[in-house]
Amino acid sequence: MTDTADILSKRYQDLNAETVDRWAAEGWEWSRPISHETYQQALTGNWNIVLTPTKPVPHSWFGNLKNTRVLGLASGGAQQMPILTAAGARCTVLDYSQAQIDSEIAFAAQENYEITAIRADMTRPLPFEDASFDLVFNPVSICYIREVASVWEEVARVLKPKGTFLFGFSTPYNDIVDDDEKCIVRGLPVDPTLDKEVAHQMIDGDWGIQFSHTVAEVLLATLKAGFSIDDLYEDTNGEGRLHELNIPSMLAVKATKIG
Repeated sequence: MTDTADILSKRYQDLNAETVDRWAAEGWEWSRPISHETYQQALTGNWNIVLTPTKPVPHSWFGNLKNTRVLGLASGGAQQMPILTAAGARCTVLDYSQAQIDSEIAFAAQENYEITAIRADMTRPLPFEDASFDLVFNPVSICYIREVASVWEEVARVLKPKGTFLFGFSTPYNDIVDDDEKCIVRGLPVDPTLDKEVAHQMIDGDWGIQFSHTVAEVLLATLKAGFSIDDLYEDTNGEGRLHELNIPSMLAVKATKIG
């Protein structure tokens, strides 16, 4: 068992990177690259990608992708960036999992396109100049970080004025229920750096180190970072009891940098 002291010393991001690397080796669904056929279809304009488990992002959220600079934030695994590249974007992917980065590099080599792939921790200052990107794409991942506001501020910094920020996130429905999603077993907030029992549950359950974030917290952080919120939609987990009951436990958001 990993010692809880690793979490309390704020090494949880390293633990999460190691966990995702292991999941990738085991065939985790969010680490399996798209197929050659899917990439070829995307080159013809026939494509969809997701921010959340099941619902495709509306194409209208992207606008014209030709020659736009896109940052895939915590978006490794060769599922989204190949599609956006095929749609005409110039993509950079940042992920803290080496396995997810390796997958991006390997798929780009296979399909003979260029991508910038950077292994870095998104909770630290992003390694880009101000106003570097037209669009930032962040699929569900903030459940693995403790504080959202500082990350969103960095996203705003690296986006150009009127740039687009697309992100998905998990709502607290997922944080308060047991593994079978039948009983409420914990309250909010869920923060394993402050609760040793929860930390051990996460380590023993091989969940990664996860944190709850309320809808209000995430949307307020978005507004305070200098974005307008243009659109959103709900989604389910794609499996499990909450999904079977059609309980929306995920949210996808389209935001625009003001100015």
